[in-house]
Amino acid sequence: MSASQSLGGPSRCGRVVGPSLDKIIKNVAWRKHSQLVSSCKSTIDKLESLPECDDSDSKSPLVGIPSSDAEYVLQPLFLALDSAYAKVVEPALDCTFKLLSLGLVRGEIINSHLFFNIIDAICKSGGLGEEAIELGVLRVLLSAVRSPCVLIRGDCLVQIVRTCYNVYLGGVNGTNQICAKSVLAQIVTIVFTRVEEDSMDVSVKRVSVNELLEFTDKNLNEGNSIHFCQNFINEVIEATQGGVPLNLELPNASPPVSMSKQVDDTEPGPDDGSSSSKIREDGFLLFKNLCKLSMKFSSQQHPDDRILLRGKILSLELLNVVMDNGSSIWRNNERFLNGIKQYLCLSLLKNSALSAMAIFQLQCSIFMNLLSKFRSGLKKEIGMFFPMLILRVLENVLQPSFLQKMTVLNLLDKLSQDPQIIIDIFVNYDCDVDASNIFERIVNGLLKTALGPPTGSTTSLSPAQDITFRHESVKCLVSIIKSMGAWMDQQIRPGDLNLVKSPESNSLGESQLTLNGEEGNTSDLELHPDINSEFSDAATLEQRRAYKAELQKGISLFNRKPSKGIEFLISNKKIGSSPEEVALFLKNTGGLDEAKIGDYLGEREDFSLKVMHAYVDSFNFKGMDFGEAIRFFLQGFRLPGEAQKIDRIMEKFAERFCKCNPSSFSSADTAYVLAYSVIMLNTDAHNNMVKDKMTKADFIRNNRGIDDGKDLPEEYLGALYDKIVRNEIKMKADSSAPQSKQENSFNRLLGLDGILNLVNWKQNEEKAVGANGLLIRHIQEQFKSNSRKSESAYHVVTDVAILRFMVEVCWGPMLAAFSVTLDQSDDRVATSQSLQGFRHAVHVTAVMGMQTQRDAFVTSVAKFTYLHCAGDMKQKNVDAVKAIISIAIEDGDHLQEAWEHILTCLSRIEHLQLLGEGAPSDATFFTSSNFETEEKTPKTLGFSSFKKGTLQNPAMAAVVRGSSYDSTSVGVNPSALVTPEQINSFISNLNLLDQIGNFELNHVFAHSQRLNGEAIVAFVKALCKVSISELQSLTDPRVFGLTKIVEIAHYNMNRIRLVWSRIWNVLSDFFVSVGLSENLSVAIFAMDSLRQLAMKFLEREELANYNFQNEFLRPFVIVMQKSNSTEIRELTVRCISQMVLSRVSNVKSGWKSVFMVFTAAAADERKNIVLLAFETMEKISDLLMEDLYAIRRAVLMSHQLY
Repeated sequence: MSASQSLGGPSRCGRVVGPSLDKIIKNVAWRKHSQLVSSCKSTIDKLESLPECDDSDSKSPLVGIPSSDAEYVLQPLFLALDSAYAKVVEPALDCTFKLLSLGLVRGEIINSHLFFNIIDAICKSGGLGEEAIELGVLRVLLSAVRSPCVLIRGDCLVQIVRTCYNVYLGGVNGTNQICAKSVLAQIVTIVFTRVEEDSMDVSVKRVSVNELLEFTDKNLNEGNSIHFCQNFINEVIEATQGGVPLNLELPNASPPVSMSKQVDDTEPGPDDGSSSSKIREDGFLLFKNLCKLSMKFSSQQHPDDRILLRGKILSLELLNVVMDNGSSIWRNNERFLNGIKQYLCLSLLKNSALSAMAIFQLQCSIFMNLLSKFRSGLKKEIGMFFPMLILRVLENVLQPSFLQKMTVLNLLDKLSQDPQIIIDIFVNYDCDVDASNIFERIVNGLLKTALGPPTGSTTSLSPAQDITFRHESVKCLVSIIKSMGAWMDQQIRPGDLNLVKSPESNSLGESQLTLNGEEGNTSDLELHPDINSEFSDAATLEQRRAYKAELQKGISLFNRKPSKGIEFLISNKKIGSSPEEVALFLKNTGGLDEAKIGDYLGEREDFSLKVMHAYVDSFNFKGMDFGEAIRFFLQGFRLPGEAQKIDRIMEKFAERFCKCNPSSFSSADTAYVLAYSVIMLNTDAHNNMVKDKMTKADFIRNNRGIDDGKDLPEEYLGALYDKIVRNEIKMKADSSAPQSKQENSFNRLLGLDGILNLVNWKQNEEKAVGANGLLIRHIQEQFKSNSRKSESAYHVVTDVAILRFMVEVCWGPMLAAFSVTLDQSDDRVATSQSLQGFRHAVHVTAVMGMQTQRDAFVTSVAKFTYLHCAGDMKQKNVDAVKAIISIAIEDGDHLQEAWEHILTCLSRIEHLQLLGEGAPSDATFFTSSNFETEEKTPKTLGFSSFKKGTLQNPAMAAVVRGSSYDSTSVGVNPSALVTPEQINSFISNLNLLDQIGNFELNHVFAHSQRLNGEAIVAFVKALCKVSISELQSLTDPRVFGLTKIVEIAHYNMNRIRLVWSRIWNVLSDFFVSVGLSENLSVAIFAMDSLRQLAMKFLEREELANYNFQNEFLRPFVIVMQKSNSTEIRELTVRCISQMVLSRVSNVKSGWKSVFMVFTAAAADERKNIVLLAFETMEKISDLLMEDLYAIRRAVLMSHQLY
């Protein structure tokens, strides 16, 4: 063995430490670091003298080294790291990394641990300004945290995080800064993965450096920095896998060291007991400190502190990593959930005042994690932040920040892809009386964005930005309706189409509440089914929503006409009829116009006066100073402008104040006059229009002798004057930020006015200015008070009927957004998205049985096919045709009356395809008098006719020219000729229809065999209507529908008799109607089609005592009896004759109809019809006799055999 290999002795630690100390000795300056050299040599000698240890000393921080010698072995490493000499520090760092990565260091590293000084020296050496040293420090610190044998605790953990922060903020180059950021993210991931498992031995997810640079620091990337940093992280994690995981003691056996060095902990933590383990205790403290670091703001002396801003952004990024990887501990552990409420929500609230784009993006990302994972425990918090972060930006159509709004739209797109989140938002906010209609506002905000700025308005958006917003908002709407359909399909089992909630739906099943997140995260509800979540059926929630709608209607009416609003609310039993109950409503209900409250309280009507008295009597002014009391009183409403109304209110206030404070003034008159003086002073002091302000002397002089002829103390009046001048008396909801009336009503309803005052959306403000502390405390109190309300329970719904109420809210905006996009845009992606939206909307409305909404969507798609005016057709219209066909195949079971629109489109497609093929028009087969004048019309009217410009056929010209969608045929005005340009456009557009083949068209009809019993009847009814409209066309009668009816009857003839009977009832009436048509050719075609069906049907044997053959043949009887056409009557007799003679052995109950036809024929005035009937009867008799003789011979032969 060589000398270098024998350094350090036989122990594993020695073999690592020995060569490193030898390298230090070679690199060190002996005179300057004599102590270090001496320590290294003595330690090498010590290691070589130690025998090979079996590691029996478990208390030693170094594996294989006795605890008594461990400090001696570590001393030279500490001296080397503390030397601040790069050539010495580097091998010391390398040695420390090897010790940690090989699992040779163990134990809890706190202040008293031997290795704590090593970590402290490593952290200090990070400030040497050497690139290699910085990377070495980061490597060691990450290895220390990752090692399963070492638990970094308390101040040591804080110091590691602080060191990485410092390298990130002041690293020598961009690559090192990215590395520091990546190491921090990996450390946070390690710590909180252990927190989740409450174990040291965990599998840790490696951070993606590329994802870490999503929001910030892309400018730090120096060529291959990202690749380098990713490899750096991977190498450290792969190297640090060895060692026996640390076996921790019982929870709280060793209390963690305070982290007060990093952040002053002035706020108490959540009081949830002291049963946290050491791992979770440190994790919680790290989380709390990250939140507090994210809430640090620049001072007034240095408002543009960019370093502090970068640190704040990094803290938010790390919090985002924590929430992104957070799981059950944050849901089930009350302390961690309260930590989110108390620290993280406060951070989001304070930072909402900043306009830095990276901060806004991170807030949105954190909020998305809270919403997707922890919404059941954060109902009120999410209800507060959603309008503040998301809806405020979404609803800003005219002057939005492009990046902010794109961030919001991307968040909504991600959110809307999760069906359960969409349902939960509607259930817990739109159906909650105390919450905003978040789902409704999302949909309406997306609609406004999809429509773009109103015409004539001034906007800051460029045309390209506007188009991007439009497309993204439509994409979000499509995702929402798609998610609603996916949730519906998940809840409805196959065959359960009555939308009746199954008994199993009362329990929380994984299949019902699985979160379809991109990363496969488990549902918030699945892992957090605590008492705060409760199941509710759709009926209960609809009652709440109806109550909320009525209440909002009453509030809206009150804000226009207060007395009418109160009458409405009382009559609808939303409030009681007593003055006390009305006063309580005015005092505690959000959304009321404060000016209208003041007007109502000042009215002189008897009931209003009683309400005002009850309102004032509800205040307790006991022990309050007069100025404080009047300020408190006027917070809830605005004084009316009429002096008499003010007089009544102040008179009652004075009485109430003196009653609560009997010794304050000699009489209520004093309080009354002083109240008036205070109001006048408040107006004078805080109205900019008043130039000559009231002085203190003026105020005192105005109030002389008001206390029963005596003066109030000047000190008292002076102090009152100072308070009013310094602090204006105003309502709680007064806001300096201008808002629209609609926004104000929403905000007042939610109590959000104060919150939104924090948010300044001016994009030119880049200063990190903190939000008002008093306001923040007020909002925190709102969080606490809201959490105590019974309505804060989180509701879970599995009843699919809730979708009806959601569709009622969103179908109008969605229809408008999809239609406008499809109409105005030729972008293939945008139009495809809109058509997808139509398809999903039809699916949801059809399955839910919402006829009006379903028909509206289907009709819109049908109109956008432009089949009624093919000359204007574009590719998007062909795509609409494809969508129509897809709807027919995918949702045919639920289309009902909407089938008529779809089949009309299919008819028009077939017509245009025939024109493109040059086939003759159906009209050429009809010889009605309507067409006798067109004998000279060319029979072939294909492309050759168009190209020659000789198109003179009026019906064809109408086709080229087009018509309205509701026309019974494709063209209705045959009088005017078409131009060559119209013809050329028409021909080119017909070529587009080549994308729709015969297979796609026929597939819809062939697929009818798979429709359920109700659907096939609706399908047949619609097809009959379409066929009748085709046949009755004055310009271009067609037989497409009629031929398809025969096909459909063939396809579905084998259905059970109950269904087939219903189908035939429809077809029977249809054939009778068409058979009696005045157009002879149409009637002949119909009767021949009926004959074909009858021949097919008579192939089936009928059992005894059934009457279905008779019902099937009855149309022949009715036509024979009612037709005025000799040709039709003769054709009917011939049809019956052919059928009976060819199927005589199968006819049973059908004989009744046969003989009724022959009876009518025998009485006919035309001789040939009579003779035909008798000839047929004779042939039938002969056939029956032959059959009878054959039967007789067979019987005789059988007797002879026996």
